[in-house]
Amino acid sequence: MTWRAPPVERTAQLGSLGTVPERQMLEGWLSRHRETLLAKCAGLDPAQLARTTVKPSNLTLLGLVRHMAEVERWWFRRSFAGEAIGDVFTGPSDGDEGLDGVHAADAERDFGLFQAEVKACDAAAAGHDLDETFMSSRGHPLSLRWVYVMLIQEYARHNGHADFLRERIDGATGD
Repeated sequence: MTWRAPPVERTAQLGSLGTVPERQMLEGWLSRHRETLLAKCAGLDPAQLARTTVKPSNLTLLGLVRHMAEVERWWFRRSFAGEAIGDVFTGPSDGDEGLDGVHAADAERDFGLFQAEVKACDAAAAGHDLDETFMSSRGHPLSLRWVYVMLIQEYARHNGHADFLRERIDGATGD
């Protein structure tokens, strides 16, 4: 049997995030967006995940999963936590942040790497105050709060792309 992107069980219900403390709200929204991206992929086979469907763009659902693993690693682990680690999917100077170099044969592995990166990023932020700061690569002080907000907006933007990609693959729409 061919591997398919697994179904996603929602852990963050939007209504429950309306009055919770700030940290819980930020973590909840980030979880919701992570789950949304994976839900857009659920049930698809590797070839579908690696298919470009909105020409002339080269975006693919698998490329978005890879990209978000790179973005999470960059902000939580490399920038905030100061870990001296390389990239998940790309070389340091290629600039594609996981979007290119997508191969259907690597889909199951790439999903596993995404999930491992999410866990590592959550661990890098755990126990730190939202007001804790670090210096960006451009020399600007940023807070952990800023990282959460940045990641939420990055997922929101790319989940919009994922909506179009999924609809073009098999007509599926919705959350």
